[in-house]
Amino acid sequence: MLARLQENWVSGLNRFDRPGEILVGAVVDGDLAGVCGRNVDPFASDAAAGRVRHLYVAPVHRGEGIGSQLVRFTAGDAADFFQFLNTRAPPQAFEFYERLGFSLVLKNNTVTHRLYF
Repeated sequence: MLARLQENWVSGLNRFDRPGEILVGAVVDGDLAGVCGRNVDPFASDAAAGRVRHLYVAPVHRGEGIGSQLVRFTAGDAADFFQFLNTRAPPQAFEFYERLGFSLVLKNNTVTHRLYF
């Protein structure tokens, strides 16, 4: 996932530079511990849809609350730009997103969870 994030940045495909988009990092003791981005949802036909993308926390920092902080920060001002945020999470992350207020989305190939504002 980090390789794809880097490739998309270098190629210019995704620089998180459109209105409402951000890319944030968490630094612990001078090391990058995690990243999380917010984009206009490229899979949705609704311009009101944002998307949480590229959430990653380094294995050594997992379980420290960094992922939750990154998602909360990313969602913090999202309502200024979007009506909701989508994400596509692996099954092992479903509980994580639901604890953060995301609702399960059924029968959608590009979205597993949505946070409504």
